Amino acid sequence: MPLQLSPYLMMNGNAEEAIQFYEKALDAKVAFKQTFGEMPEDPNFPLPEEAKGLVSHALVKIGDSDLMFSDNFPGQSSKSGNQVTICITVDDKEQSDRIFEALSKGGSVKMPLQETFFSPAYGIVTDQFGVTFQIFTQGKM
Repeated sequence: MPLQLSPYLMMNGNAEEAIQFYEKALDAKVAFKQTFGEMPEDPNFPLPEEAKGLVSHALVKIGDSDLMFSDNFPGQSSKSGNQVTICITVDDKEQSDRIFEALSKGGSVKMPLQETFFSPAYGIVTDQFGVTFQIFTQGKM
């Protein structure tokens, strides 16, 4: 799979409302949607009740394009200017490592590149220009 860039909208508790809006306005189709409550439980980090119904990740198809969504976790927020990130999707962990390292130079790591329940290598980095990227590696765990 070639490298793919997708806009990722970080919402303040209204991702579901935004998705429904884009379904009507842009004939968007929901390809995937999961709430924080549907994620595997982590006993080290109990999920607050108010987070359970929030969208942890959604993928919406608009024509041939992907648009991704997530609500911010309770206690975090986005404001105009930082609610859109770019998700870089690759299928090779070594490529993810190279990209993450390159973007980290002169920038700041928000979440180290690491294995998660949904990706063999996922991380978040803001580059030296203030652009935030999510690095998502597709593939088997």
